[in-house]
Amino acid sequence: MKDQPSITEAVPALVKKLSGKSSAARAPRIKVRTPGGRGTDTWDELACKGIIEQLWSLREKILAYEASLAPYLTAVDPEYQASARNFAHYLKFRQSDRRDLQEWLAKVGLSSLGRAESNVLANLDKVLGILHRLTGQPWHAHSDDEPVGINSSHKLLLRHTTDLLGIPPTERAVRIMVTLPSEAASDFGLTRRLVHSGMDIARINCAHDGPDEWRAMAANVRRAARAERRPVRILMDLGGPKLRTGTVAPGTQVLKLRPARDELGRVVAPVHLGLRAAGTSMPVAGATEHIGVDANWLMELKVGDHIDLTDARGANRRLLVTEHDGTGFLAECDQTAYLVQETRLKRSRKDPEPRTSDLYDLPCQEGTLHLTRGSLMRLTRQVVQPSDFKRRGSRHQPVPSIPCTLPEIFEQVSVGERIWFDDGRIGGVIRGIEPDWLEVEITHARDSGEKLAGDKGINLPDSQLSLPALTEKDIKDLGEVAKEADLVGLSFVQHASDVDTLRHCLGELGKPNLGIILKIETRRAFENLPELMFSAMAGKAAGIMIARGDLAVECGYERLAEVHEELLWAADAAHMPVIWATQVLETLAKTGLPSRAEITDAAMGERAECVMLNKGPHITEAMKTLDDILRRMQTHQSKKRPLLRALRAWNLPDAIGKQPA
Repeated sequence: MKDQPSITEAVPALVKKLSGKSSAARAPRIKVRTPGGRGTDTWDELACKGIIEQLWSLREKILAYEASLAPYLTAVDPEYQASARNFAHYLKFRQSDRRDLQEWLAKVGLSSLGRAESNVLANLDKVLGILHRLTGQPWHAHSDDEPVGINSSHKLLLRHTTDLLGIPPTERAVRIMVTLPSEAASDFGLTRRLVHSGMDIARINCAHDGPDEWRAMAANVRRAARAERRPVRILMDLGGPKLRTGTVAPGTQVLKLRPARDELGRVVAPVHLGLRAAGTSMPVAGATEHIGVDANWLMELKVGDHIDLTDARGANRRLLVTEHDGTGFLAECDQTAYLVQETRLKRSRKDPEPRTSDLYDLPCQEGTLHLTRGSLMRLTRQVVQPSDFKRRGSRHQPVPSIPCTLPEIFEQVSVGERIWFDDGRIGGVIRGIEPDWLEVEITHARDSGEKLAGDKGINLPDSQLSLPALTEKDIKDLGEVAKEADLVGLSFVQHASDVDTLRHCLGELGKPNLGIILKIETRRAFENLPELMFSAMAGKAAGIMIARGDLAVECGYERLAEVHEELLWAADAAHMPVIWATQVLETLAKTGLPSRAEITDAAMGERAECVMLNKGPHITEAMKTLDDILRRMQTHQSKKRPLLRALRAWNLPDAIGKQPA
């Protein structure tokens, strides 16, 4: 390629550097290490020629592999042709272990090919050319074989990123994406604050809310972008097949009364309980908790009355009626009490009748299962009451059961495969498969056990699931997405056919060039990454999102760093933009105070083209922090390449051995 440094100019300087003589002098005597061999004190020209043969063989294999991928490459959009060819070269280049080769090249001061992702063949040819000159062999440029060079590959990535994600802000190269909360549909001020704070892309999650809310969010984003005079793009994420736990039967109706105590356990403030007529919702002034009581009984209460009760634990407690506000009565209690439906309130004053009342309108606890290591649970096709199933060999302990939103997986899993719940917080192994349920043994939980609620994610990393990435709901939602979005996120993509189906649907809607984001969130998507990326490159604009939350569960937390490195390299080879997602500055966005580890994690986002933040009450502070981190890091790092910016943080001594004043 024309943008490659001249071999003719580069080699003489290298020879002079190694030998201290002119390029016409004899080859230098330096210590080198041959692949698999030991170091030697002299220049081993034979070993050098062996490396040349190795590189030529590698080059031939790379070009042969490109030829074998002709069906993929011919389907790629012309804008992505050079990138697709380079991606093919990279796949073949990384098929074998090259570490010995890297070490040898580094020891003689050549490129070790360690940053060759974006221009594989051009980088390889540059090394070959230098080695030919060092060994006195002729070299002729092979730029016709090279799809991209160092400069052109960088320009391709910039162009593809702009096509997909829009023009970057002037002060930083990495865009910031923010997931919009539901309030963004009605609160224009919130949306404008997000845009003002640096939001470059607004993400609308189509797994939540509905078309009316999505339209309102998109309208507010466009209005805020005009007001702030900033370009902001809209990503709409399709929900995809939601493999989650279903609704669990509500738990016990119980209200815990808990007075405030000091560090010694002494009551410093009683609990204030509002007593109001059953079925009403007007709050009682001063009450922190409310219950419903019999209306006739309530009418006979007076300030100063005492109310006796026996709570769920059999503890006797007394309430004191302190105020009446026209709606109901305020009662105080200075002891902890658990009120349930069976609890009865009894007025200590004997006249008049009635003296007792049942309790109504108690808060209902969220339905959950309590699971411990070694215990069994059942994942069912439909809601099943715990009493419907008994653990084998036991007459007393029911097997906890929870429904699954996609029961079609029951025919696609096998005994012995792993299953994870709630972002990997609870793990188990499938021990039995029945027509109506899967029996799961819990293998990963805290010593005290874990609670599993409804609407929690399920991951099956070992199972070969055949679930279409586009559900009927997604296809229906695409009609709205095509009208409002600048790019669409394909959730739970696993096969190239998923991408092809999405593009076909967009074509029918008149939006064939709408940007597509491949959300890599399953083990299967990671394993099928090459075919997914080739399929995505058949369109005008495409990128990948590294959904680290699900990936950690699917691939294992210990592999997460390795997996997202490989995803970054692959995207770099295809000159395809990357969105760095999941839990970036999450603690800061939720609490206002970041953890130290997540600051370092956010800095890693500089290697991507976009970083995604999730919603939270402190999202604007998180955005400002991320903006500052990204600006600083872009002067130190570009992809994998460290930048040698001047370091002025240290006080340097004036001379060797002399301490600074």
